[in-house]
Amino acid sequence: MTTPSIAPGSSPARPAAPNTSPARLAGPAGLTVGALSVLLVGLYFVYSGPPPEWNVLTRSLLTLVIIAALTLFGVALGRLLPSDGKGRRTVAGQLSIVSLLTYGGVILFATSLEAGTPLGYPGKAMDPTTDGPLAAAMALAHGPIAHLWIAMFFLGFVVAVSRSAAPRIVPRWTLRGSVVVAVINLLAVPSLYFGMDASNFYAVNGWGADALVGLITLMWVGFIGLGIQRARSRP
Repeated sequence: MTTPSIAPGSSPARPAAPNTSPARLAGPAGLTVGALSVLLVGLYFVYSGPPPEWNVLTRSLLTLVIIAALTLFGVALGRLLPSDGKGRRTVAGQLSIVSLLTYGGVILFATSLEAGTPLGYPGKAMDPTTDGPLAAAMALAHGPIAHLWIAMFFLGFVVAVSRSAAPRIVPRWTLRGSVVVAVINLLAVPSLYFGMDASNFYAVNGWGADALVGLITLMWVGFIGLGIQRARSRP
């Protein structure tokens, strides 16, 4: 009886086990994203008019921390997703991770525009979400672009995990919720056609299609992190 050989550098067609190092990183990183997102969105609603410079710069700095945690979450999650017979991540899994990291890049770009308003116009009472030449570009990045790419992350994640015969890296409720959050983001994409009146629920920079959907999205990343943590605790 002979033993099948494995080519150098190849890996078994299985995801990392739920209790391995990637899971230990992905769980807390996801929870960090969810927890900090509540504080971040709260900073947007502290002032009804133009916020002071410290508020804009603080939420920009907080966004950097959130995206750093999101990047760690995405890289670790990529090590957990199922792979094919040659040790390569499936198409759905690859789409998921690439979309998540692209989403992070888009948010960083939008944040640079937001912070650019108080830095470029110091001492002036301006709301970077509605005032100044950068507001419209920032609204498009924070809104439809971000919504579409994060929806691709959630849907790719669900397909990659649900179609695999490997042990689940998250509970089933996490997958069902991810589909719901993806649909919510897709429904917010057409907000592009509803102007920039922030008081309008469905405006491209409105409190509903932008702030609320963004909060739900990042909080659900936290719930995925919680799901990974719970999967780790299973025998």
